[in-house]
Amino acid sequence: MDRNSSQEKRPSSLSVQASKIQNSPKLLANAALNVTLASARSTSTMMQKLSQSHGMKPREVSAMRDCVEELSDTVDELRQSIGEMGEAKGSNTKLMIGDIQTWVSAALTDESTCSDGFDGNTMNGNVKSAVRKQILKIAHLTSNALALINNYASLNG
Repeated sequence: MDRNSSQEKRPSSLSVQASKIQNSPKLLANAALNVTLASARSTSTMMQKLSQSHGMKPREVSAMRDCVEELSDTVDELRQSIGEMGEAKGSNTKLMIGDIQTWVSAALTDESTCSDGFDGNTMNGNVKSAVRKQILKIAHLTSNALALINNYASLNG
């Protein structure tokens, strides 16, 4: 019985937090950026490990290294955006949101560039598929974060 009551408390406390976030476009956008950043970091780590795998063709290793570099840029841009989002207050909010929109858009471009590196028939199908799946996931998260940032911008324009 005690176990069930503690499980019942957790969802309600999470729902309180979710309610706070849903009622604040800024918090919602910030949460989306943090989820995207975490996903980009874990994918970057996976890609670094994968790029050191034996048996990959030189073209695959090169594409993987390029992709790791693009993801590093993505992580930096998302990190900058999160920092700037925390500072966005008062008269400079509009300018700061513009910077955030630019950085998140650049992150989306970096992800696309990474995925483009795996075009062509010379790539191992499994590697290509694994990379594209992860990059697509990050691109969706980034796109969603940008939409939430744009919503926040529209309310502060």
